Amino acid sequence: MNIAYFSLLLRLDPSPTDFETDLVELFGFSWVTEMALVESTKALFGFFSSMHYEAEEIRKHCVKFLQYVKVFISRITDNQPQHPYEELEVQLPSVLLEELHSIVLYIGCIRDLPSNIQVAFSIQNYGKLLPPSWHFLHLQLDIHWSILEILHVLGEKMLVVYAHQFMNLTGETLTNISLFDCVCTNLLCDFIALAINGYGKVRPTDAITCFPFPCNCIRELLIMMISLLDQKSKVSHTESFWNHISKLLRINLLNDNREDEHTHFSLNNKDPLGFSWWLLVHLAELYQYTWDGTVDDKKMKANWSFAENLLKLSCVLEEQLRMHLQCCLTLCRVWDSNLNTVTILWEYYCKNLNSSFAIPWLGIKNFATVSKTPFSLLELVRSCCMDEQSPDLYKTTNSYHFFLRIIALQMRKETNGTHPWKQIKGRIYSKFHQRKMQELSETGLMHFICLFLLLARTAEVEDVVSRATDLLGTLTRSSISVANKGLIWKGLFAFLLIYEEKGLDISALADHLSSSFHQVAKEFYLKTTDHSRKQTLWILLSAYIDGVQEVIENSSHLHLSEEKLFNEGFSMLLPACQISELNFTLMNLLVVDYYYFDTKLYCFQIILFQIKCLFELLPNIFYFYLIKFIILNIFSLGFALLTMDMPSTAPPDLQPQPFQSMMQNFGWDDMINPHLVSRFLSHLIQNNDVLSHLAGNGFVSFQTFTIRSWFRCVLQMHVGKTLGSTEKADTGLFCIMINCVGKKYADQLMEFTRLVFKLPEMETLLMKAKVELSSLKLEIKPALSLFIKVGRAAYNELQNLSEKSAMVSKALEYVGDIFKYMKPYLVNSDPPDSILLLYWTVGCLLKSWAAILATSKAQQLLCSIIDRLLLPLALLQQDKDLPTAKLAAIKENLPQCLQVIISSVSQTQGSYIRQQLHSIVHQYLGRFLPAAPSPSGIVNHPVLLAVCEPASIPSTVLLQKTVHFLKKGDNFMHFKGCAPPPRLASVLAFLHELLRRTKQTDQHTVIEILPAVLKCLLFVNELQVKKLSSEIVQLVIEDCYKGGIKINCVYSSLCLDFRKFIEEHVAVYDQQVYSVMEMISILDRSIIISQIPILTQSLMNSEHKRGLGKNNAQRSAYKKLLSCLGVDGEAEIAHLDAE
Repeated sequence: MNIAYFSLLLRLDPSPTDFETDLVELFGFSWVTEMALVESTKALFGFFSSMHYEAEEIRKHCVKFLQYVKVFISRITDNQPQHPYEELEVQLPSVLLEELHSIVLYIGCIRDLPSNIQVAFSIQNYGKLLPPSWHFLHLQLDIHWSILEILHVLGEKMLVVYAHQFMNLTGETLTNISLFDCVCTNLLCDFIALAINGYGKVRPTDAITCFPFPCNCIRELLIMMISLLDQKSKVSHTESFWNHISKLLRINLLNDNREDEHTHFSLNNKDPLGFSWWLLVHLAELYQYTWDGTVDDKKMKANWSFAENLLKLSCVLEEQLRMHLQCCLTLCRVWDSNLNTVTILWEYYCKNLNSSFAIPWLGIKNFATVSKTPFSLLELVRSCCMDEQSPDLYKTTNSYHFFLRIIALQMRKETNGTHPWKQIKGRIYSKFHQRKMQELSETGLMHFICLFLLLARTAEVEDVVSRATDLLGTLTRSSISVANKGLIWKGLFAFLLIYEEKGLDISALADHLSSSFHQVAKEFYLKTTDHSRKQTLWILLSAYIDGVQEVIENSSHLHLSEEKLFNEGFSMLLPACQISELNFTLMNLLVVDYYYFDTKLYCFQIILFQIKCLFELLPNIFYFYLIKFIILNIFSLGFALLTMDMPSTAPPDLQPQPFQSMMQNFGWDDMINPHLVSRFLSHLIQNNDVLSHLAGNGFVSFQTFTIRSWFRCVLQMHVGKTLGSTEKADTGLFCIMINCVGKKYADQLMEFTRLVFKLPEMETLLMKAKVELSSLKLEIKPALSLFIKVGRAAYNELQNLSEKSAMVSKALEYVGDIFKYMKPYLVNSDPPDSILLLYWTVGCLLKSWAAILATSKAQQLLCSIIDRLLLPLALLQQDKDLPTAKLAAIKENLPQCLQVIISSVSQTQGSYIRQQLHSIVHQYLGRFLPAAPSPSGIVNHPVLLAVCEPASIPSTVLLQKTVHFLKKGDNFMHFKGCAPPPRLASVLAFLHELLRRTKQTDQHTVIEILPAVLKCLLFVNELQVKKLSSEIVQLVIEDCYKGGIKINCVYSSLCLDFRKFIEEHVAVYDQQVYSVMEMISILDRSIIISQIPILTQSLMNSEHKRGLGKNNAQRSAYKKLLSCLGVDGEAEIAHLDAE
């Protein structure tokens, strides 16, 4: 169809390969190709009308006929030879118009069809047999489009072949032009009606992503109509596609169809404005396609005049306004520049700057917030300048931010060589004056700042900042609240960030801000200022300090007069601060200093100024804070080396061995921040003089302490991710400063690891384990795992008992008090990475150091691991659940932990360890059991892995515990009467896997579970339960044989369990018991044969108790069972019959 349409536009034969033969088959009859339409017009159109309502085959006939009409007309030329039907040919245009008009009236409009037929447009699966309604609707589209094509071709021929030959046979004013307009208008009205039906299901959040028309055929037809109408508009000066749409949508908006007497268009649309925006934006996207469906990157034809009219009507509720402006923003992306949109919207928003532009049903996060940092303010404006097309934009962006996005987009477009800023500037500036500024609320001030930040990024920054500063300067100190003042400072700092971004000197604006800060700091310093006022002023001061830090952090070279932000205000601020306020101020100032140090730009003005401010505090109690925040971080390393070179100069509290005391305080103390420890020790242990000094003074344990500190640093490698409020005050500054300058902690820890493995003591361990250090690539976790394995190898190499005891003591020193320095993370279960690393490390310790932990010296560590890691207090409390990260870590490491505990039980026979093993199995057997049996959930159960995985330690103890809990636990296999326990299928799946993987381990323990499994067969009819139960019984029976030989003692116990089962249940459930016995006889007939006496006696007792003679039903069921038992069964049947 597309190729034919293209030929039509070029005035070529629309189908050069069709209708070339003398005869053409139409509607099942043969016709003369060159004469049929002229001689038999009425007959052909009659066939067409009569066959219209049939389905697919008829649709092909109809389309083929209309194609024939189009080809026939196009092939007629003005120099044809005279035909005997010349008189008829003269009437052909008039007859065609009459017939085409009749077809249009006959088939009617798509919008008037019943809804159950229109819904066929939504069928998308074209691979199946389509219903007649689908073919009927597409036949409607084919007919309308074919009529438009025929009328277009006829119009071309009316200019040449049929000029002055038109005969009005209808008695009406009907021409090819008027009929073309009528068909085109009706077809567009049908499409609009279909779109309105779908609009009711479209949420405002999905307007951009939901296409108005349910069928792609309509989309293709619209693309061809766009091309046809715009082509005719250029050639014949008729209405373009946008003119048609605008006229129809205007009728939809105003409910006024007086503009066109041929348009009978009345639709019930509750939101005509939103619908018009929705349809407009999706129709605009169709302009990117050419007639053949390919994408064309040329500038799209715009319809701004209609869009402007929509904008003037769009000052409505925020919920609707967001959708309208999102559509407008999309149009701005695909159409050319139009500054009138900015002008229209600015007229609305300049009057409503104090509005929050929130939608209540989107939740509290949707409401406007003004508590932003300068950087976040700038990030908000940057996001408005990005050409983002996120589907969630409606929810995350209010209408005012959409307006800012439209401004940014229009500012980037060219307008005939003139920058849009020159046209927008006056309209925006003229709306602000002193009275307007004083009327702004905190929200309005936020919107004002965002607007000018956007203009500063997209236009002339210095001009915009100057204008914004002048306008903010009109606000007097008495007329503005502290909150608004803080917001203004944040806005001005955001302007400074833009200056930094563009590489402009900030001195003028920095002087202005610095002067305001000095005034506030002076008031804060005065003793006459009451406490509540100081708290209010601190909001401003902290905002200034934060702003200074952000400017320094975002400066690339620190050469744009940033030092002007520091003045005497700080010297007045620091003495007046409370402890928490001083903490905050010093942290920010030190971060600023480190940024200067890191860029190698030592601004002596700032450094000397801060030293002066800080040393004024020395006589006060703040000396402690100076030591903590400055000396501890900056001078600890140098001071340690100084105590080594000149020990006599050290303070008295470090004597008599000052260097060892410094090492203890900053390197080996478990409470010192790990970032500081790794940095401190990394610098010292690579210094040969330090190692010689420590060894020369007889301090032989320093290597052990260093290895222990490394072990702690690795376990605390995620310390900076989550900190409590107290820890933040103590350790947050360390993390900030260390991350500000030098290597990151991970890199620092890698370096520390490399140096630790070069210590002589560590090299000795590696040598005993026969590990070549040169062949290793020391990553942090693999290095930790290697260290633990090396400890095991070194212990196993020892033969002397005293040496082994010394090695156990050394190993415990390496590990240190894990639970002392990991307590905060265990209590809070945060960060998850620390929890996972701790459990992984302990799992490695238990796996590799099983022999060490089994000794009496290490029993305390083993008990602590069990009590604090495997059986934490929260596990035993009914109202608490273990955090997800901790539970996942336990599940992953529980198998190896259980194996080590079992080993300890077998070696020490400790009652406490045995009791704790009992508790572990009790807690986790059911906790990790899935609600329904699944292969991964059962096979990877940690208790099952501990019992069944190949190991050098015996698992009989754990097997006994597991079977005991499955047998006795109320939640596993304990029946309440006939009611089965919950998760029975999962329990049986677990038990089946347990028995399958522990065959020939402990037959007496396995048989203990048999009575409960037999109950499952007796009382539960669920197919999965019966299957698993029967397989378990089979495994139990197989365990009674070893190498095909019966184990008599085990077999006797098995038969005894069957006997008890029969005695307990046959009197009440005789039929079910016989059924169970029949199933078991298939597995092992001898077991059931041994039960024949008790079964027969039970039958006799039942009949005797009933007192009615023989129970034929029960005897019949029993005989059925006996018939499965071979000769013994037949003999018993004969015995019963002989009674």
